[in-house]
Amino acid sequence: MEDFNQMAKHFVKSRYGDDAHNLVPLAAGDWSKAYSFTLDGHEMIIRFGAYPGDFEKDRVMGTYSSESLPIPKVLEVGETENGFYAVSEKVPGKHLDELKEPELRLVLPQLFDILQGLQKLDLTDTQEAGLWRPDGTGSRWGTGLLSVAEPRARLAGWRERLDAFPQEVRIFDAGIEKLRQLVPQLQEYRGIAHCDLLNRNVLVDKGRITGIIDWGNALYGDPLYDFAWFLYWWPWYPEWQGIDLKEMIDQHWDKHGGSPAHKEERLRCYLIHIGLDHIAYSAFRQRSENMRRNAEQLLTYI
Repeated sequence: MEDFNQMAKHFVKSRYGDDAHNLVPLAAGDWSKAYSFTLDGHEMIIRFGAYPGDFEKDRVMGTYSSESLPIPKVLEVGETENGFYAVSEKVPGKHLDELKEPELRLVLPQLFDILQGLQKLDLTDTQEAGLWRPDGTGSRWGTGLLSVAEPRARLAGWRERLDAFPQEVRIFDAGIEKLRQLVPQLQEYRGIAHCDLLNRNVLVDKGRITGIIDWGNALYGDPLYDFAWFLYWWPWYPEWQGIDLKEMIDQHWDKHGGSPAHKEERLRCYLIHIGLDHIAYSAFRQRSENMRRNAEQLLTYI
């Protein structure tokens, strides 16, 4: 990591000269490393990673930033000797994951309203769904969900690593079979879902959401996927268990005209998909404990 820090320091110095100061490493994600720094007196974030499409998606989403949809603007995306970088505005706040229960109760309705407002955007002319790229391409919604069982360039070798764990393999394959049964019942949805609203991707300051970042997993499809995301990961946060998340989500929908059609069937489908995706991801990262826990949770949905 020290070598990477030196590389980042050298890049920022060579790129911005004496206009840049105070480069400080931040918590690293699995796909990129981030640093805060000062540029011409303004607080900025620079990230380094191997996948420029992730940064381009952040750039596109930042152009839609508003008071009701707080997304930091990306000012620059470019290439380094070893990959790619993106420079964006720094917004104040701590991560949603770090909030205690009282502040979370205040913030979650705001976040759900932001998700509702997100559906007013139409980023491209495409009528397709699936994992969104800046050019708007993607598969149909159901096809995109079922691709969770297929080889993926970014997770090269995940299935071979999973095959070393017979119990998790059985659960994964049973989950795929259930997903194949459920997907034909889904309509083709074309909303926008972030698909990674935890993992330090929502910033909060003084009880107000100040930024939603890292749109690399964003997709066109059913907006309910983001609600399923919270329902899936909620048990992983023991300090939040005093909040009735389902009741809070129902209150949100009541405020916006009532529960979505076929809500339970759709949510079940997405809970299964999230479990499958994270079994594959954990296998790729060789995180056997996470793989086991995701498999156990997936069993409760199938």
